[in-house]
Amino acid sequence: GAGPGDPDLLTVKASRLIREVDVIVYDRLVAKPILELIPDSTEKIFAGKRASNHYMPQEDINNLLVDLARVGKKVMRLKGGDPFVFGRGGEEALHLVRHGIPFEVVPGITSSAGCAAYAGIPLTHRGLAQGVRFVTGHSKGDEPLLLDWRSLADPDTTLVVYMGMTNVQEIADNLIANGLAPETPVAILNMGTRPQQRTLITSLVAMPNAVSEGNFKGATLFVIGRVVTLADELSWFSESLNR
Repeated sequence: GAGPGDPDLLTVKASRLIREVDVIVYDRLVAKPILELIPDSTEKIFAGKRASNHYMPQEDINNLLVDLARVGKKVMRLKGGDPFVFGRGGEEALHLVRHGIPFEVVPGITSSAGCAAYAGIPLTHRGLAQGVRFVTGHSKGDEPLLLDWRSLADPDTTLVVYMGMTNVQEIADNLIANGLAPETPVAILNMGTRPQQRTLITSLVAMPNAVSEGNFKGATLFVIGRVVTLADELSWFSESLNR
């Protein structure tokens, strides 16, 4: 796991292994400053993906990892955030197991935790949120989102939506239809933990328009719930950049 973007959020282990492997297969969400840590002598293979646009299909990535390992190379599969949180790392690890390839998993700071912290939003906070739910806002092809909307529409829980840009209207409509108040605070976190980080505070009912008018590019998360109200007081990252 490469973490959410800030190279200082790499784990010590990930930073060490970047300098020790023979080849790195990396995703689109791995930040440029992290890629710049890779030695010139290390082979780099881009396997980036975005919604409905796979530079390299998942099956090809799985097979690539096996092929590289079988010729004796020490391979790193470098993913943004944490490989086992909406990173399809489990699928790739299972493919290695089924082909007899030994591996280890190096966790990373998942983008929900890192980006929310840099925006000044605790995902849980006494009196505001008793828990947090992580869901994906993206489904395969044009299929509708098969989520338990009634369960997710809980005012006492923070909801973090990964990859929700394409289906933002569906997300807002379903949460409101299942009882979550239209004025529920929402934070749209774009390129979190990076110098170009943007945080837009809005409401659930206004979220689709905010997305369409915001011209967001790159990694974007939605944080939905009362904890978002703390951002005004706890936001620190943008101020620290200007010191």
